[in-house]
Amino acid sequence: METKADGSDGSLVLIKQGAEARVFESTFVGSRRCIIKERFSKKYRHPILDSKLTLKRLNAEARCMTKARRLDVLTPVLYAVDPVMHSLTFGYIEGPSVKDILLGFGLVGVDKERMADIATQIGNAIGKLHDGGLVHGDLTTSNMLLRSASNQLVLIDFGLSFTSTLPEDKAVDLYVLERALLSMHSSCGNVMDYILAAYRKSSKQWSSTLNKLAKVRLRGRKRTMVG
Repeated sequence: METKADGSDGSLVLIKQGAEARVFESTFVGSRRCIIKERFSKKYRHPILDSKLTLKRLNAEARCMTKARRLDVLTPVLYAVDPVMHSLTFGYIEGPSVKDILLGFGLVGVDKERMADIATQIGNAIGKLHDGGLVHGDLTTSNMLLRSASNQLVLIDFGLSFTSTLPEDKAVDLYVLERALLSMHSSCGNVMDYILAAYRKSSKQWSSTLNKLAKVRLRGRKRTMVG
C-alpha cells in the first residue's frame, strides 16, 4: 500500500534526528496532524538503567511543557506520553521557524518592524518562563516557531528544560540564545537588544539575571581567548 509523504495516513515520516531523539510527523486519533518525538536507547548503558533515565527525561520534558503553558507561554499541545515507546505526541504547529525567517531577512533585507515584533515576543516568553522558575535549556531560533494563522510565537523542544530560580541558570539560558543569534543571524543586526528590552519589561526579576548575564559573557570571552 502506498503511504503519503506527509504522514496523513497515520504512517510515521521522519523529519529530524538528533543526538537524543527522532522526530516524526504523523496523525493522531485519525485526523489530527501531529509530531511524535521518540527518545531512543543508548546502547552503552545497561538496559534497565537506560530505560529509567529515558523515562525520567521524557516525563520531565512533558512536565516542563505543561508548566510553560500554565505560565502563559505558547507551546505545542501535548496529546500523549508513551512510557513504553519513550515518545511524546504533540499537536502540529503550522508555520515557519524563527531561524528560517531571520535567514530569509539575511537574503532579502531585514524587515525591521517584523523583526522587532518577533524579538519582543521572544523576550516576553523567556521572561514569563524565568519568573515562573523554568529554564528552557536550548533557546535557539530553531526551537521557536511563528504560527502562520496568528503570527504568535510558539516555543518547542523542552528536552533540556529544568526548574530553577537561580539567576545564573537564567543568565546561561539567555547567553545560549545570544551566541546562537550571533553565529547564525549576525546579518540581522543585534536582535538580542530587542529581546532583552522586552525581557526587562516582562520579567520582574530581570535585574539579577542580567547582572549575571554580564558575568557569563565575560567567562565566555575568556574561554574564546584561551581557545
